Amino acid sequence: MTLRLLFAEIRSNVKKICDNLGYQQAEFDVSEASRPEFGDVSCNVGFLLAKSLKKRPFEIAKSIANEYNKDKGKFVTEVSAHSSGYLNFVANYPLLTQSVIQSSIQENYGQIDIGKNSKIVVEHTSVNPNKALHVGHVRNIIIGDTISRILQKACYDVRVLNYVDDSGLQVADIIVGFRYGGFSREPPKGQKFDHYCGDVVYVNTTERYENDPTLATKRSLILKELEEGKSETAKFGDEITRHVLEEQLKTCWRLGVTYDCLNFESQIVRSNLWKNVFDKMKSMGIIELEKEGKNVGCWVIKAESDDKVLVRSDGTATYIAKDIPYAAWKLGILDDPFYYKQYSTQRDGRVLWETTLENTETKLNFTGDAVITVIDSRQSRLQNIITKIISDFKAKEGSYFHLGYESVTLSAETAKTLNLDTGGKSVQMSGRKGIYVNADYVLDILGVKTYEEAKKRNPDLNEVKLVQISEQVAIGALRYSMIKQDLDKIITFDMTESLSLEGDTGPYIQYSYARAMRILEKGGKTPSFGVSFSDLNTSYETILAKMIGKFDIQVEDAAKNLSPKIIARYCYDLAVAFNTFYEHVKVLTAESEALVNARLCLVYSFKETLDKALSLLGIDAPERM
Repeated sequence: MTLRLLFAEIRSNVKKICDNLGYQQAEFDVSEASRPEFGDVSCNVGFLLAKSLKKRPFEIAKSIANEYNKDKGKFVTEVSAHSSGYLNFVANYPLLTQSVIQSSIQENYGQIDIGKNSKIVVEHTSVNPNKALHVGHVRNIIIGDTISRILQKACYDVRVLNYVDDSGLQVADIIVGFRYGGFSREPPKGQKFDHYCGDVVYVNTTERYENDPTLATKRSLILKELEEGKSETAKFGDEITRHVLEEQLKTCWRLGVTYDCLNFESQIVRSNLWKNVFDKMKSMGIIELEKEGKNVGCWVIKAESDDKVLVRSDGTATYIAKDIPYAAWKLGILDDPFYYKQYSTQRDGRVLWETTLENTETKLNFTGDAVITVIDSRQSRLQNIITKIISDFKAKEGSYFHLGYESVTLSAETAKTLNLDTGGKSVQMSGRKGIYVNADYVLDILGVKTYEEAKKRNPDLNEVKLVQISEQVAIGALRYSMIKQDLDKIITFDMTESLSLEGDTGPYIQYSYARAMRILEKGGKTPSFGVSFSDLNTSYETILAKMIGKFDIQVEDAAKNLSPKIIARYCYDLAVAFNTFYEHVKVLTAESEALVNARLCLVYSFKETLDKALSLLGIDAPERM
């Protein structure tokens, strides 16, 4: 049993009592009590019936409580009416604890079937293939990956896509750099190619536009050649972008992120998708050709505030023009013009496919009944335009959803360690200006700091194990820092804070798992679960059991609200409950063997649940730290 069954029993019994008392049905809430003195569960039915019954909520709640106490059912020991009008319930903890512990050791614990295996596409990452991933990109990647994991746990059939913008302006910029800026095709020894392209070629080339206006003209010509797709420029661009993409994916895989398919923008442009959508929008009057004004010769989407250019006067498409057919393709509105070939096998054994216009005789389906596109909030206006156009194409309402988030800044202290002078203020990152911190670099620094700490705490561990732990903790620190905040809040990333073993950080939660593992190791045997847990009656034990029993409720909440923070907060609260239990309750030196066994079962239950919850965040749970 989890708390879900407790809630379900209360809801069912309250409905029956209302029927018996002649009260009309109301959609009341049953939820966790807001304060411990109110019990475990509260119900607001009294408020909802007050108007129709012309009674005070307290009177209604009292009448229901009186009836409920005549037969409290299986999972409730006490029912009372609070003067505020709420119905309050106290759980049958011996039964609750036993049911939670025995449920939590099941392999699929926490799974909730709200998806019913419906197909859903999650598109994330989509970083221009002209530079390395920086910390700002990481927020997108981690949000998308975590949402995908949560939806899979909620029984959706999830397809994860990564859109590769290999024909846009930023790709044209690095081609300008290589062709006209004198930059070598090979990076300096020891430097990753994506770092070289972003840190050196891209930044320096964009600076030169100001002093050499001819470069902008050359970029326009290159952009057109990229879109046409058959020139030497297009071939060169494909080689460069694929090399950058290869390095970007190494960083993603290092972070524990995997995909199902890579979708290349150049292929979308060269397929029939764009032509079909363009003709459809013209016939529906969604777009029109401007014959005067600043956008003369451009095809534009008419908007209330400002027209949006879809096709420039020189015939090149803007990136929103490429996004519209892609969005329609993801929902299966357009026929799939692509074939597929295997790009690679990822670290977890998952095959990564890529789209191709070459006839490989392999046809796959990466479309969904719904689409979630993870893009930062600065793109909200454009995403709203796409959503409106997709709805005009008769897609099911709500099937295309933009999951936005705010940017990541660097704390003044973190910027200082990276030789960035910010005048004591946090700094907004900019790839064009070269103000950013590459994700690989952050992970390397976090890894070094973690290695030293792990070595100090575990002198008996060998080098391989220490390196493994340091990588797990570094990745846990970075991933957790990106998802513990609300999506609409700017993150100020601080490396020192993220690595703390105290407070709301990934390492603190991972350390709780390692602490539980040490207790179980010292116990020396596998605990027996086929026993009574009625002796687990201290508040520290019951609070921990109750927290473990919330897991599937938290998964459902996170999936319905597309909120990774809910699982992050759950992991933290679960770790706090365990650490409080650890500080106040003797496990291995309890008064009897039966109590030792029962408490070891509770520790094991915590360990298994935290492991499953952390896996939804893409964070490993090290056995030692």
